[in-house]
Amino acid sequence: MARYIASCFLLVLLPAVLAKKGDVIEITDHSWRDVLQGEWMIKFYAPWCPACQKLQPEWEEFADWGDDLNVNIAKVDVTAQPGLSGRFIITALPTIYHCKDGVFRKYQGSRTHKDFISFINEKEWESIEAVSSWFSPDSLLMSGMSTLFQLSVWIRNCHNYFVEDVGLPVWGSYVVFGLMTLFLGLFLGLVLVFIADYLCPTKRQRPQGFAYPKKLTPEAAKLLKELEEEEDREETGDHGTKENLRKRIGKS
Repeated sequence: MARYIASCFLLVLLPAVLAKKGDVIEITDHSWRDVLQGEWMIKFYAPWCPACQKLQPEWEEFADWGDDLNVNIAKVDVTAQPGLSGRFIITALPTIYHCKDGVFRKYQGSRTHKDFISFINEKEWESIEAVSSWFSPDSLLMSGMSTLFQLSVWIRNCHNYFVEDVGLPVWGSYVVFGLMTLFLGLFLGLVLVFIADYLCPTKRQRPQGFAYPKKLTPEAAKLLKELEEEEDREETGDHGTKENLRKRIGKS
């Protein structure tokens, strides 16, 4: 009985132990910040890409050495994670990045597991220029790019929904997006006007028909200064005070 239990225990745990050594970590839009700590090798791929399919066995064999090299082996499916495609500016597939404590470098060498092992073991990445801080995936600029890529995918999905599920013609979908853009622009314009008016309120204009004398006596200049101070106050309950000041300036 004890042997049977032990055998079952090994059958359950052994596959998990063996799988852990060669696991390739799947990176998503929500978990990508994990790569900012430690050392990583990240492959960007698409399931339909022939070159990516050719690289897959070499990448999995490289992952078997991850624990020995103390490096995390990861992958990103750009078709499922468009935000990361924009964040890393992926223009070709497959693309491989090396990351060490938040510093990113693009791998440009040969793509066999032996080359990957040598790249990490011999620290060949030190000879590669790091990605500029402006274009680093964790920068504000690349965060904006990520948002734009996600927005473009959302728009494409909405278009497909209008055409395929709702049954609108293609031009009808374009009309819907045009109207949405128009009303959104009007709404944002009104919001900006309100914000600008709040931050920079329009100054009060002087009453029409009132003009200060070209040459002011010292007394009139003093009264003018008092009037300007009175007008600059946000809350003035005594309007008669300003009228009296204007009359005194005119007499001066």
